[in-house]
Amino acid sequence: MIKIDIIQADITDLNVDAIVNAANEHLSHGGGVAGAISRKGGPIIQVQSNEWVKTHGIVKTGTAAITSGGSLKAKYVIHTVGPIMGSGDEDNKLKNATLSALELGNKYKLLSIAFPAISTGIFGYPIEKCAQIMLKTVLDYSEKKSSLNNVIFSLFDNNSFTIFQNTYTILRRS
Repeated sequence: MIKIDIIQADITDLNVDAIVNAANEHLSHGGGVAGAISRKGGPIIQVQSNEWVKTHGIVKTGTAAITSGGSLKAKYVIHTVGPIMGSGDEDNKLKNATLSALELGNKYKLLSIAFPAISTGIFGYPIEKCAQIMLKTVLDYSEKKSSLNNVIFSLFDNNSFTIFQNTYTILRRS
């Protein structure tokens, strides 16, 4: 069973096997969570992201790629592309983005992974729906055999933290 923790913190400061980056298809790490990860982890993350895209092509919405964590405490960064609000089938795309990151973590035999609230920044996805879909996806995934034993949701602001906490409480009861 995977232990789920919800914390209010800067994801770039966490000592976990991997942190998840809410990425765009080209893995260009300009702003938001991606920019913070790239600034703190150093230029190697962007260099490796560019190499990934050059080798594998763009990272399609709902899929994920992996690079080293550079100078972060996390050994890896899993870059997953969530939906842009208004693009259609956003809920399913967010579920797949979350699941792709979990499966990549398992493929690399990671024990711990930390997620931000994917797509809730410039992509415009509602935080309430994000919490419900991401948490349900992790709860469903936790029933499978996996190397992962701890999934952390690291929320930067108090509002997001409270929404994720309350949603998790409701989902655990159902």
